[in-house]
Amino acid sequence: MSLKIDRGLFKYDFTDYHAILCVPINADVKEIRKRYLKIARRLHPDSCTATSNAEKQLASDLLSKLVNPAYERLSQEKNRGEYMLVLLQTGKRLLQESTSIDLTSDVAKQLAQTSHLEQAYKSAIALLAETQYDSLDNVLQTIGLISEANLVYLVRNVAVSKPVANPTPTPTPATNTATPSKVNQTTAPPVKEDSMVAQYIRRSQDLLAKNQLAQAEVELRDALKLEPNNSRCHSLIAMVYLKQNQIKMAKVHFHRALQLDPQDEIALEGQHTIEKILGQKSASSKSAAKSGTGTNKAGKSHGGGLFGGLFGGKKK
Repeated sequence: MSLKIDRGLFKYDFTDYHAILCVPINADVKEIRKRYLKIARRLHPDSCTATSNAEKQLASDLLSKLVNPAYERLSQEKNRGEYMLVLLQTGKRLLQESTSIDLTSDVAKQLAQTSHLEQAYKSAIALLAETQYDSLDNVLQTIGLISEANLVYLVRNVAVSKPVANPTPTPTPATNTATPSKVNQTTAPPVKEDSMVAQYIRRSQDLLAKNQLAQAEVELRDALKLEPNNSRCHSLIAMVYLKQNQIKMAKVHFHRALQLDPQDEIALEGQHTIEKILGQKSASSKSAAKSGTGTNKAGKSHGGGLFGGLFGGKKK
């Protein structure tokens, strides 16, 4: 049996791994792993409930050729980051190539028209996940249906993130307004706060508040892969570097944030903090040079460093 899928994002030469696992495009690693394990138990030869040899073989093929590659791609940080970047570029390409996209499923048509995109999308994905792998003969059709929902969600988010300077499509006559089978650039409501990058930023801010700096850095790196010119991403990752005592990296990203948005409060405050720290360090160095103290015979500092005091670090 061929495992080819020709609906949704698959139709545009893109392998929709989120559709294969039936998880939202903005799902985190924990959610992805939980979903994968549930599908794997359904399809694995040791736990599969299929009765015929043909069905058992189909379950094995689905697991090895679709589900396992999807999980490998989405569960590893580097792979997921690269994949999400290509996904965003695909959404932008689809938006530029045509003002509308033909849809075939009721789910996708409803998502194209709803004013509550985020809630409707997640509800639809959760509902489809309940029965996705119940009938193995219909799995590919269901994956295609899910991918159509992902396509609508992706294109609508890309549409509201486009710069205002870009040309707006010429409105069609009133008698030819968009039908439920079309996703039109002008139908997307202002839901920018629900974009993938906004999700990354919110998670990073929560992690920063908990002082989980490594995890926050991962979220912001992924966000910058999607939007390299997002000033908030630059200012937040600069704050992460500042708290990790990586002054040079923090300075670079604060500077970039201010280039993009001179009024970015986080970047302004961070830059001021760095200038203050560097000023104190310079004054301390001059004082040490005059008194001849502060270094041992090998020329190494005895102090714990300025950042030890600022961020609670201990002397090593």
